[in-house]
Amino acid sequence: MPEALRHIGEAARLTGVSPKMIRHYEGLGLLPPAPRTDAGYRLYGEAAVHTLHFIRRARDLGFGMADIAQLLDLWRNRRRASASVKKLATQHIDALQQRIDELESMKRTLSRLAKECQGDGRSPCPILDDLALGGQADVGHPPGCRQG
Repeated sequence: MPEALRHIGEAARLTGVSPKMIRHYEGLGLLPPAPRTDAGYRLYGEAAVHTLHFIRRARDLGFGMADIAQLLDLWRNRRRASASVKKLATQHIDALQQRIDELESMKRTLSRLAKECQGDGRSPCPILDDLALGGQADVGHPPGCRQG
């Protein structure tokens, strides 16, 4: 029984990956070039759909394109060592943690600035002062007041 081939719209619907991104992944080499109909429409088989699911899940976990390319190579290589996959995953965890730490720091700073802002009709604003001075504003003092 021949393999069922799907047009790009059906592959997109099945995988949650937009047709534009499917073409992009194909252009990056993450997905092999799809065979085409006589009219030039791309056709995707089960292997391509499975690969799109893999890519979608990797993107959902925050992996970048270079890492996804490595993961796909490892996935396709049945002789790969799981240590290689784990190394990629732990490096990604470390990068995620660094980003989380940076986001938490941003949140703390913005929360402090918002708390110090009077939020009334007056002009002085510690948030704008901080932005204008590149984080060097002395925002521990009442709005509009600086030591110096």
